[in-house]
Amino acid sequence: MGQHQNYKKAISNPIFQTIQQAGSHVNYPVYVIGGYVRDFLLKNQTSKDIDIVAIGSGIEVAKEVARLLDTRHKITIYKNFGTAMIKTDDLILEFVGARKESYNRNSRKPVVENGSMEDDQKRRDFTINALAISLNKNDWGQLIDPFNGLQDLRKKIIRTPLDPDITFSDDPLRMMRAVRFASQLNFKIHRETFEAIKRNKKRLKILSKERIIDELNKIMSHDKPSVGLRLLFETGLLDEFFPELVQLQGVEENEGKTHKDNFYHTLEVVDNVAAESDNLWLRWAALLHDIGKPATKRYHEKNGWSFHGHEFVGSKMVPKIFKRLKLPLGRPLEYVQKLVLLSSRPIALIEDEVTDSAIRRLLFEAGDDIEDLMLLSEADITTKNKKKLQQYRENLKSVRKKLIEVEERDKIRNFQPPVSGEEIMAYFNLKPSKPVGQIKEAIKEAILEGKIQNNHDEAYDYMKKIGEEIIASNIE
Repeated sequence: MGQHQNYKKAISNPIFQTIQQAGSHVNYPVYVIGGYVRDFLLKNQTSKDIDIVAIGSGIEVAKEVARLLDTRHKITIYKNFGTAMIKTDDLILEFVGARKESYNRNSRKPVVENGSMEDDQKRRDFTINALAISLNKNDWGQLIDPFNGLQDLRKKIIRTPLDPDITFSDDPLRMMRAVRFASQLNFKIHRETFEAIKRNKKRLKILSKERIIDELNKIMSHDKPSVGLRLLFETGLLDEFFPELVQLQGVEENEGKTHKDNFYHTLEVVDNVAAESDNLWLRWAALLHDIGKPATKRYHEKNGWSFHGHEFVGSKMVPKIFKRLKLPLGRPLEYVQKLVLLSSRPIALIEDEVTDSAIRRLLFEAGDDIEDLMLLSEADITTKNKKKLQQYRENLKSVRKKLIEVEERDKIRNFQPPVSGEEIMAYFNLKPSKPVGQIKEAIKEAILEGKIQNNHDEAYDYMKKIGEEIIASNIE
């Protein structure tokens, strides 16, 4: 990482020759900058996203590139931002003119004016993202590195090009990005940069929740989300937008009895889920599975600490958290809420003898999400006691086996009542009313309890048997 010929290798794709020609035709020097350069120098691999800076009009360079390529490659121009984009079969090229930026304290939207290459590199968030390679004939392939970004790449450091207090105050999203890059690249945040994040954390309030959550979801999507989540906690950023999660941290002691630190346990669970699944919302369910514990924590002289009903309380908190953080409602919310509510059920089953009735109820309530629920339950076992760990895993295996057996026999998943409301109304000469729902509920309960099989004939006979009694109880 650092031999001069390697920089030429970074721009060996013929597209860069085309960009060089375009820049020459319109008389604007051109450079490739940012993530493309960073990833090549770091991993010797090229990205599909290429950012081009022109000392002049980026739009004019893009138009000339499109003309040189041919008419098949459509150019999209964003006049308000002074940028343009061209998509080829396998690349996304973004063009912008070199800019100088200044900020108003109450907004992260800068006042922009034309600038030099140095001005443009100064406005970049981190030294490793300010690296540029010349695409001009006179210094083709030369690395432009005014802030020792190459050295920071070697040392695996996230650092701002300018004073970090100014950088983060100007655009607070860069604090979230610092954590995201540290997590994504497995880098350390430079001490001065880290301390500046702590000092400027309150500046997050000028950001929209959507921007914050976009960065958080990128952190949650990494192989080991705990790295970024821990940094968000240590910098104090997490407390600014997600205090419920911070409240999980800490261990109380009473009469020598302690409970585990639910924050660090949660990070372990999220990592365990991430090792098995790319499903972002399953990772969110892991993040929120114990969110109700602070509100339900109690100490009992005999039994020590307890968190009774934390799953129910946590599931009620999920919609409020999703709405406040501008997370998507609908299916993602319903899915996470369901998994938080049921998160302890499979583990609770293994403490008793696993009855068919309990398995049927779990299948009924989890539906098609039963596999994800089981994965979450397995991830929730974070004990360091090897004997206990083995026992829990064996017990959950037996629950899995029973789930398969009962599902194959009773077809409870995505249960539909074998007898419809219309049939109940027709048989008892009823209009739509409370007794109809009660009869349907009684049939469902009988199937889940194993009193009758999940088929139409047995359900219809049972309806006839209990229907009159239910109707009569509503008349009294």
